[in-house]
Amino acid sequence: MPKKWMDSIFGHVVASKDLKLLLSIGGLYALSVALSNTFVNVFLWKQSGQFIDLALYNLMSVIFQPLAFLMAGKLSKHIDRVYVLRIGISLMSLFYIAVLVVGENAAQHLLLLGSLIGLGTGFYWLAFNVLTFEVTEPETRDFFNGFLGLLTSFAGMTGPLTAGFIITKRTGYQGYFFIFALSLTLFLLAVILTIWLGKRHAKGNFNIRHVLNERKRNKDWRKVTWAHVTQGLREGTFVFVIVVWVFVVTNNELALGTYGLVTSGTQFIFYYLTARLLKVAYRKRAILVGGLLLYGAIFLLLFHLTFPKLILYGIIISVAYPLLLIPYVSLTYDVIGKASRAAELRVEYIIVREWFLNIGRIASILFFIAIISIFPEEHAIPYVLLIVGSGHLWIYFFVKRIQHPDAHSDVMPNVNESEGQSSPDKTV
Repeated sequence: MPKKWMDSIFGHVVASKDLKLLLSIGGLYALSVALSNTFVNVFLWKQSGQFIDLALYNLMSVIFQPLAFLMAGKLSKHIDRVYVLRIGISLMSLFYIAVLVVGENAAQHLLLLGSLIGLGTGFYWLAFNVLTFEVTEPETRDFFNGFLGLLTSFAGMTGPLTAGFIITKRTGYQGYFFIFALSLTLFLLAVILTIWLGKRHAKGNFNIRHVLNERKRNKDWRKVTWAHVTQGLREGTFVFVIVVWVFVVTNNELALGTYGLVTSGTQFIFYYLTARLLKVAYRKRAILVGGLLLYGAIFLLLFHLTFPKLILYGIIISVAYPLLLIPYVSLTYDVIGKASRAAELRVEYIIVREWFLNIGRIASILFFIAIISIFPEEHAIPYVLLIVGSGHLWIYFFVKRIQHPDAHSDVMPNVNESEGQSSPDKTV
C-alpha cells in the first residue's frame, strides 16, 4: 500500500540505494533541526535575557556559513563528496556536544557555538546539494525533492511540538538537554548511514573567480545576486526575534511548539498547492504578492503583541513563502543554467549565491545590533523589523525584468530553501 500511495503522488519511480540513503539522511537532519533549532535561541535567551547576545550568536553563524561553503566547495573538487557531507554532519554533532558540555554556561560561549553551527550548516548543505544532483536523474529528481519536502514538513510539524511538550514536562534545563541529546543521536545515525553511500569521486577545478566575474558580463545573474542580498536582510534578524517573542508572550515552550505546528502545517499545504497550480507566466506576480504579504504581516507585530496575533502572523507568512520562494528559486536556477559554464561550475554558482544571501543576513544583524545598542530594545526592535523586513519585497524589483529562459537549468535542485536555513526564516 505505501508503494502504491507514493506512486499515485510522484508517479512510478525506481529509486536507487544511494537515493534512498540520501533521503534517509535528509530526513534525519530535518527531524534533528526541527527538534532543536527553534529552542536553541530560547535556551540562550533564558540564560542571558539579552537580544544582543542572540544577535551575536546568529551573527557568528551567518559569518561562518559562507566560509564553510567555500571550504566545502574546494574540498568537493578534490575528495569524495560523501566525506564532505560527513564533515558537515560531524560538525553539527560537535555543536550539540558543545551545548551539552557547557550546559547552563552556554551564554558565555556564544561565539564558539555560533561558529560551530555555521560551519556545520555550510558543509552539510553544500555536500547535500551536490550529492542530490549526482544521485538523482531527471526522472527521479521530482520524486526526491517531493518526498524530501514531505519529510521536512512532517518534521517541522511534529518536531517543535514534541520538543515543547518534553521541555515543559521537565524542570529547569533538563528538557532542553534531553532534546539536544536526542538531536545529537539523530546526527550520529546520519553519519553512520553515510558509510553505505557509494563513492562520488571528485573531478574538475575550483574556479570561483569566473562565477564572480560573470556578474559583470551577465546582468540577470547580477540581479539575482542582489536579490539574494535583500532576501538575507529579512532572514538575518527574523530568525531569532520572532521565536523569542513567541516565548516571551506566552512564557511556555509548548506554545512555541504549537506555533511551529501551525506554521509548518500551513506551509505544507500551500507549498503543495503552489507547486501544482502556479504557471510559469505568473512567476513574477507570485513573487510580488508573496513579498507584499510578508511585509504586510509585520504590521501585526508593532503594537500590543499577543499570541493570537503571532499565530495569525505565522499563518500569513506560511502562505506567502511558497508563493515567493517556489517561483524565485526556479527563476534563480534558470538564470544560473543560462550562465557561462553552468554545468561545469554548478558548485561555484551555489557558493556565490550563498555568499550574497549571507551578506544580507550579516548586514541585517549588524544593523540590529547597532540600533539596540543606541535605543531601548522594546522601542527599537519593531522599527528594525519594519526596515529589514522589507527585504523579500525588494526581490521583485530586482527580478521583474529578467526574461524567462527557454530551458531549465542544469544545476542541482535547491533542497535547502524550504528549510530557511537555506532559509532560516522558515522557523519564523
